[in-house]
Amino acid sequence: MKLSNSFSGALRTFAYFMASGSQNTLEGVDYLSLYGEEPSAIEQVFAIYANVIEMDETGKVLNAKYAEKRATDYLRSYCDRNFKVTPPYEDWELTLY
Repeated sequence: MKLSNSFSGALRTFAYFMASGSQNTLEGVDYLSLYGEEPSAIEQVFAIYANVIEMDETGKVLNAKYAEKRATDYLRSYCDRNFKVTPPYEDWELTLY
């Protein structure tokens, strides 16, 4: 089974905004240097995104913005130790496969 066009589009859009430094949920957070210096932080962001995103039986993405928010909240908390993720992550959201 191939990934749906809906998921491919959601992932591509998320990756673009993450890599360009223009992800709106990370406004004011200097995270681009993490790509070269701390890639495991970026890896965790994409793992959370992939774990949280949901699709219907046809492959249509149902919660792209929520998946982005959960993923980028991790990076915000990584860069700003005073930022608290609400609600706290559940283990399944953080699992690396």
